[in-house]
Amino acid sequence: MGVLNYTQAGRAAAVTPSNTANIPSVSGGENKQGCTLYTGSGGIIKVMTIGGDIVTFNSVPAGQILQVKVLRVYAEVTTATGIVALW
Repeated sequence: MGVLNYTQAGRAAAVTPSNTANIPSVSGGENKQGCTLYTGSGGIIKVMTIGGDIVTFNSVPAGQILQVKVLRVYAEVTTATGIVALW
């Protein structure tokens, strides 16, 4: 079993899911390092990781932080709302 890295975020921004656009950097420009996600409501979240993997997380509980570096949250399939990017 691996060890999770629970570091505190210094920046945050609301996420608008998109099938074509990556989550922009909080300071402007392209986000190449990715971010972790907080979900305000439970549901499904489909993402692209910084490694280019496209993964669907099913049954994500409300109030959870996904410990995955994410570039994009897809509008298709995603049912969770209140998603916040954390850097």
